[in-house]
Amino acid sequence: MADIVDIAVSNDAFKTLVTAVQAAGLVETLKSPGPFTVFAPTDDAFAKLPAGTIQTLVQNIPQLTRILKFHVVPGKLMQADLAKLGTVTSVEGSPIKIDCSDGFEVKNATVLAADIEADNGVIHVIDTVILMG
Repeated sequence: MADIVDIAVSNDAFKTLVTAVQAAGLVETLKSPGPFTVFAPTDDAFAKLPAGTIQTLVQNIPQLTRILKFHVVPGKLMQADLAKLGTVTSVEGSPIKIDCSDGFEVKNATVLAADIEADNGVIHVIDTVILMG
């Protein structure tokens, strides 16, 4: 099985996410044993951000890192685990609301694909970049 980074790199839907993770210097962290739960925004999710946002973030690595860490939760949490919890705390330190009452939503994002297992955790593919606050 591949790790979280290898899975993201091998999927064409995560080009922007992979570039952001590389720019923020988080590749080694996400290749470590973890385990991690990653809410992975697709390229389409990043495209929904206001024009210029991605370029601004790449120039502000601390802010980019903070946003990326908001998409990662310690531990390997499958959809069923998340449904029971209702809220989880990101690596960044902020709470993330989980709603499985009608589908599978993470804060303001809909999960497009859940429970993609990796050697060091699990990926849930989301349709929107989740922002703190």
